[in-house]
Amino acid sequence: VSGGSPKMTLYQYKTCPFCSKVRAFLDFYGLPYEIVEVNPVMRQEIKWSSYRKVPILMVDAELQLNDSSVIISSLRTLMISKEKSLSDIIRCYPEMKAVNDRGKEVTEYNNKYWLMLSEAQNADWADDWLVHLISPNVYRTTGEALASFDYIVREGKFGIVEGFFAKYVGAAAMFIISKRLKNRHNLQDDVRQDLYKAVNDWVAAIGKNRKFMGGDQPNLADLAVFGVLRVMEGLQAFDDMMENTKVKHWYRRMEKATLNHEGRS
Repeated sequence: VSGGSPKMTLYQYKTCPFCSKVRAFLDFYGLPYEIVEVNPVMRQEIKWSSYRKVPILMVDAELQLNDSSVIISSLRTLMISKEKSLSDIIRCYPEMKAVNDRGKEVTEYNNKYWLMLSEAQNADWADDWLVHLISPNVYRTTGEALASFDYIVREGKFGIVEGFFAKYVGAAAMFIISKRLKNRHNLQDDVRQDLYKAVNDWVAAIGKNRKFMGGDQPNLADLAVFGVLRVMEGLQAFDDMMENTKVKHWYRRMEKATLNHEGRS
């Protein structure tokens, strides 16, 4: 991509943690982008794409980037290695089709957590563990499930009828599914304790002498973890996390860094 900043359009669900990861990255580095909110039921906004999940990032209306980690890794590589084109970089993240342990065909991408440089910033913990704690926590009780879907419907792109069914049928379904997820990932009966431990482990790994995992400035791991945690804002799980863990100061620093586009410099 040449001639200044490319025109970027992010197809997303606002409440999706993977989409939030991409927004955190784009905001921190001050990269301008437009948002297309996708209806999660009909998904007409991405009917042109054979890849049916979000996020999708379209660059200059012709290059399609799929998968949050591929989007982040490829764009960061482009920012550092300016002699490479984005088309060349994206070839380093080849698509693979596979069948998962539940017999469903899935699309995966090689190298997606790695920058195509001599040194990599690995941000896979957010995807491999932290993101799996979100649903069991935000749908922990029937009341929390209803509050979560009220937020999803309010922030998402739903029609009136779709919104009604999404709130009540979706909340009931996700309450049940969250229990299965708790068992699949071997979480404790009180899933809050797993969330608390995860974020406290994160803060402990940063240590007392650094502002961020990246030191004085956030790195890709900081942005990924912040993006995942941010989708709980306004929900009981988020309030409990902020009150019962040591993550608050790091989180507020990340909030400020993305809001002020501090990575632009």
